[in-house]
Amino acid sequence: MPITRRFFLGTAIPAVTLFASNLQARAAQISPNFMAPRALGNPNAKVHVQEWFSLTCAHCGRFAQTVFPEVEKQYINTGKVYYIFRDFPLDKIALMAAIVARSLPVDQYKPFVFALLDNLDQWAFKEGADPAKELQKYATLAGMNAATFDQVVNDSALRDAILAEIKQAEDKYKIDSTPTFIFNNQPVVGELTIEDFGKQVTSALSRPATP
Repeated sequence: MPITRRFFLGTAIPAVTLFASNLQARAAQISPNFMAPRALGNPNAKVHVQEWFSLTCAHCGRFAQTVFPEVEKQYINTGKVYYIFRDFPLDKIALMAAIVARSLPVDQYKPFVFALLDNLDQWAFKEGADPAKELQKYATLAGMNAATFDQVVNDSALRDAILAEIKQAEDKYKIDSTPTFIFNNQPVVGELTIEDFGKQVTSALSRPATP
């Protein structure tokens, strides 16, 4: 079963209660590169797939480990799919991780994100550990020094830019859990096998690709 964001809203991300207009105004203060798409493949592919995921979602982690390598091999590298990563943090730690990921050089985004998703039990769910401190260790390995890490995770404009995108996704696609995939504008909720992913790609060919 996918994890719903509603479960965490009581204490997880208070900033989502801000008016959408306030979030958008804050988001406008940051560099356009921060929210530029993090994507793989050919943008002219007939099928565009968005994955809305949380960096503390065990289901997203399992998909990243067991299914995504085949998605990349069969569909992204062959030019059949343009794959777009979309942040949908379920809690404060996931939001912090998403901010750090987007603050890294673009070519470091995927390695960093997959390192986190592949090792959730070593940083996000490590017994007795502080997830924020564990996250900083991964950021250091990706080339982000301690001063930059502190600056990034405390930048409310960066936070609000991600929250504004989440609000748009909730309004447009009614997303409330992770992972959620959008195949040419059609939402599909929950983990997918490689077979299920292929079926959705085939179905999406009958609809126009959407950015």
